[in-house]
Amino acid sequence: MKRDLVAHAPATAVRAAWGGLIEAMLDAVWLVDALTLRIVGANHAAGELMATTPAELVGKDVLELAATPEDLCFWGEVAQGLADRIESDTLVNAANGTTRAVTRRVARVQGDDAPALFIVVLHDRSAQRRVERELEDACADLRATLESTHDGILVTDLAGRIRNFNQRFVRLWQIPAELLERREDDAAVLEWMRRSVADPAAYMRRLAAIDGATTPQASDVLRLRSGTALERVTLPQCLHGRAIGRVYAFRDITEKLEADRRIETLSYTDALTGLPNRRLLADRIEVALAQAKRDGTPFALLFLNLDRFNHINETLGRGFGDRVLLDVAGRITGCVREVDTVARLGGDEFVVLANQADARGAEATARRVMDALKRPFTQGDMSFTVTASVGIALHPTDGASIDALMRRSDAAMREVKHAGRAAFRFHQTRPDGADSQLRSRMRLDHAMRLALAQDRFHLHYQPQVDLKSGAVVGAEALLRWHDPVLGDISPGEFIRVAEESGFIVALGDWVLKRAVAQAAAWADAGLWMPVSVNVSALQFQQPGFVDGVAAVLRDAGLAPQWLELELTESILIQDAQDAMLRLRALAQLGVQLAIDDFGTGYSSLAYLKRVPVGRLKIDRSFVSGLPADESDAAIVHAIIQMGRALRLQIVAEGVETEAQREFLQAAGCDLFQGYLYAPALAAPAFEARVGRTGAGPAL
Repeated sequence: MKRDLVAHAPATAVRAAWGGLIEAMLDAVWLVDALTLRIVGANHAAGELMATTPAELVGKDVLELAATPEDLCFWGEVAQGLADRIESDTLVNAANGTTRAVTRRVARVQGDDAPALFIVVLHDRSAQRRVERELEDACADLRATLESTHDGILVTDLAGRIRNFNQRFVRLWQIPAELLERREDDAAVLEWMRRSVADPAAYMRRLAAIDGATTPQASDVLRLRSGTALERVTLPQCLHGRAIGRVYAFRDITEKLEADRRIETLSYTDALTGLPNRRLLADRIEVALAQAKRDGTPFALLFLNLDRFNHINETLGRGFGDRVLLDVAGRITGCVREVDTVARLGGDEFVVLANQADARGAEATARRVMDALKRPFTQGDMSFTVTASVGIALHPTDGASIDALMRRSDAAMREVKHAGRAAFRFHQTRPDGADSQLRSRMRLDHAMRLALAQDRFHLHYQPQVDLKSGAVVGAEALLRWHDPVLGDISPGEFIRVAEESGFIVALGDWVLKRAVAQAAAWADAGLWMPVSVNVSALQFQQPGFVDGVAAVLRDAGLAPQWLELELTESILIQDAQDAMLRLRALAQLGVQLAIDDFGTGYSSLAYLKRVPVGRLKIDRSFVSGLPADESDAAIVHAIIQMGRALRLQIVAEGVETEAQREFLQAAGCDLFQGYLYAPALAAPAFEARVGRTGAGPAL
């Protein structure tokens, strides 16, 4: 209580003596009683700094306003008379709970007849501290940016002195730590860089050129003694539009150069075997063509395709097949001379460019390759053989361009395939008109695809007649095409082209949809008529064929038993196991099945009795000679008897005369179709011909 009285007693006198002086000061000022350490006077600047009024500050214990342990220690020493002056940066607690950064100067004053005072001058450092923090943050951001970039960064002033760098720069140049510790020794770092490059003289000339350049940016590649290649990009460092230094960015493009080299290699070589690819082969053939043009040097192309190689991939896997291809590539390469080129075009196709070789030389090369491939191949504990079909084209006899020679060697190889494989053949000039026929087939294929897109195909329906009752019990859907330019085109002509090109799949799908839609329309109109549709082997082998048939029936709303699919005998012997699964799936669906053109192909009776078919169709070639031709008669009798043994219906195609009909009826044939009753008719004509009667929904 005594201390408080002492503190307040001189306050009025102090303010009277010091008030005018401290109010004139710009900085905040406290007058502190040296005995009690309480504030006895303060100016308005102090009130603003401490977020209060000068009057509220009077009487405050300075220990309450201290914000650091150092301040508490200082005022404790003052209270003990151990200190009377201090100047330092510190913090004080404002009335609103914030902390203010200040520069504080404290001085003790002693009057003759007045108590001792401490004059505390507080210079507000908040703005300065904020700027310092911003600068610190900016420097930290700059450092983080420098260290996060993948490039090595070096910053110099205009005199070449180092101002900044990142650790990536240190690692790229492998600069020793002791050099970096002596930051003032920039010359040592720069000298290290000079000694590190493969060509120091060229490096220094380039630096001089960069310093004297007027362009804002420069780029070059440096090769270090270590083998590393660096891309250097140089930019000016500017401040307020004025250059104050240079920034060098260094990038570890050794990998990029190596990647570029690999890409270049891959662009010219086969990834699996390392042999030249089609691109490099074309370059080599161009060189051979140029040499042949200059001095008449002959050369040959040998086009090789491995026989039935897909069986290896399908049975043993592609990894095994790749190892076989590597062995094949090695054997072929071992059969040719250094001046020759062995290339892999992809898959199991190889080409040999036999330079300086005539027909005899090409044949000798082909025989060496065939002999090399005849030796057994061994992979693990498995031994097997691989054969190849080889087609040969000679320059200039078979062509004067890359395209012509490749096409004709390929064509010769395909002729070997058709003839039985495992042989070689020279390209043979086609008979007059053969090329014209090929172009004609190409035009027909194009016109056919265009016709499907423009809906120019249509279906006709040929009645199928019961031989006993004479009733029409079914209809076979037959495709017809009238082209506005080519006119009427026979199915025998365009179906063959469609099968060769694979277009038969799209065409067959169109026929199936139209025929099923027509059968559904007839059923809705009260004409219950089963419709037969021909299915090609390629169409039947498509992965989604069975599901596609089910979808077509479902979309049209037709019961499956009103659709019959006619399949050729070849379907039964191509991948027999898969064919059996598909046939059983179709039978479970409820679709009727028939074997078309029976007797013209190959059928195993043991296999035939297992397939779920209901009809055999006798090909028209056996019917045309009836009844006079004894061979035809015997064949027809045999087919009918076999069908009866297997409980199958027999349908005869191409019946044109009454004598043929009578023979078939007497032999026990069930149904016939042909011109004797009616040709294939458009849907309205079919309806008019057979009337509004049909087999009925009980079928």
